[in-house]
Amino acid sequence: MVDRNVFFRDVTTKVCSSIHIDLAVNNTFEYLRRHIPLDAFKLATRDENRRAIRCIAQASADKREYYDKLIPIPADLWPIVKSRNFSEPILMNTDEIYRKIAPLAKHEESSTLMVPLATKEVTMLGALTFFAHGRKRYDAAHIELLATIARPFSMALANALARENLSHNRSSLRDDNCSLPFFQEREEIVGGDSGLRNVMEMARRVAPLNSTVLITGETGTGKELIANAIHSSSSRKAGPFIKVNCGAIPENLIDSELFGHEKGAFTGAVAEKHGKFEQANGGTIFLDEIGEMALQSQVRLLRVLQSRKVCRVGGDKLIDVDVRVITATNCDLEQMVSQHRFREDLWFRLNVFPINVPPLRQRKEDIPTLIRHFIMMKSRELGIVTPPAIAPGTIGRLVNYHWPGNVRELENLVERELICRWGEQLRFDSMSAEHACKATPTREWQPADGPLNLDEVMSMHISKVLKMTKGKIFGPHGAAELLGINYNTLRGRMRKLGLMQVKQEA
Repeated sequence: MVDRNVFFRDVTTKVCSSIHIDLAVNNTFEYLRRHIPLDAFKLATRDENRRAIRCIAQASADKREYYDKLIPIPADLWPIVKSRNFSEPILMNTDEIYRKIAPLAKHEESSTLMVPLATKEVTMLGALTFFAHGRKRYDAAHIELLATIARPFSMALANALARENLSHNRSSLRDDNCSLPFFQEREEIVGGDSGLRNVMEMARRVAPLNSTVLITGETGTGKELIANAIHSSSSRKAGPFIKVNCGAIPENLIDSELFGHEKGAFTGAVAEKHGKFEQANGGTIFLDEIGEMALQSQVRLLRVLQSRKVCRVGGDKLIDVDVRVITATNCDLEQMVSQHRFREDLWFRLNVFPINVPPLRQRKEDIPTLIRHFIMMKSRELGIVTPPAIAPGTIGRLVNYHWPGNVRELENLVERELICRWGEQLRFDSMSAEHACKATPTREWQPADGPLNLDEVMSMHISKVLKMTKGKIFGPHGAAELLGINYNTLRGRMRKLGLMQVKQEA
């Protein structure tokens, strides 16, 4: 067998041959095969947010290479997998838990040896797992040899996760920094002198102050634009405007997103992270969909609002933050308080200066101006040199529509019409079809063996929408948007109805 020092040197050289972890794994594979039984090996870590083993990279003899693949762990096994920590390499074939997981990774017929990876800050960063077809292919000598390469692979995995985290933070910060000028330049508030006159007057009054603002209104009414307007007219306008969609962040991630975390605070926390409150220091933080925040998270948010200090996850140091807080919701928070779904003390803190944005159907005088505004804006986006005209009689038909999706629905309709009628007059015929569909009475239906219960009907409808979206739940044209409910609410209902196995958040 090869000398251990030579083996360590050669493997370290190959691991360090590329900053891309998948290339480093593949560069090492053929060398390892010359010295140990090996048909495949994986570099993996635990993804606690998705309750899965995340395969960062894999190389195999049949050249099937994977990068960033998830292996979901059954709910009854996840607590055990999450809590297990190894400090030394171990043969996994005799492990009872591994035998249940092996079929998920499709290696149940192989000898399996796992080498745990750790750093000074993270005691269980991930693992190297080696596979060789057949039984009892690994022995004590192989374990001793492979134990020597845990350190270079640990550093490679830690660096890869740190780069990934840095890339995510840069992207997030870039989006946050770009959001204010984007809205200022391209989405001026239409209706500020008519249907939104009272709203804009209230915004102008509160903007110079540091008072907390609660913006309410239906989905798609433009609550974020009002928040932007308040920030850009305030003394904090030179500071950051940080938006947080509270409903889109899983409950177990909200603390890290809002308040940050220290290096090593949990598996995967390979670098210190500043939360949204720290990023917003000297500016404004906009907490959208505040009504979707879990009760436990509400307690921690209340503490920050009271003290104006944050404590990162995994740390004990209190950090001063100077931020203005603007929140928004389409929920009736007062009713949620009475139903014990929202904390009363937090509601008092947020409801200092409420502003209600009316739905589009209550400010129909703005619709003609909005249509022309979106035609001009979307024409520029689509590269249409001369914005098309609107066919006679069309405006009146659009004004009479009830617009359940509010301004956002109108914007999307205009863009669709511009694409479908490139270079022609805009007639919005699809709106006529929508009116017809809504006006046509549907025949009451029930199966021959009796009516379905509510869960069965809900399950059938969600499944139908998931097929329409090809399994996509979150984001534009995802199932949550089509159903008109929050992403986390939909996930909860799918879990209750046993539909999670069809989820593909592509």
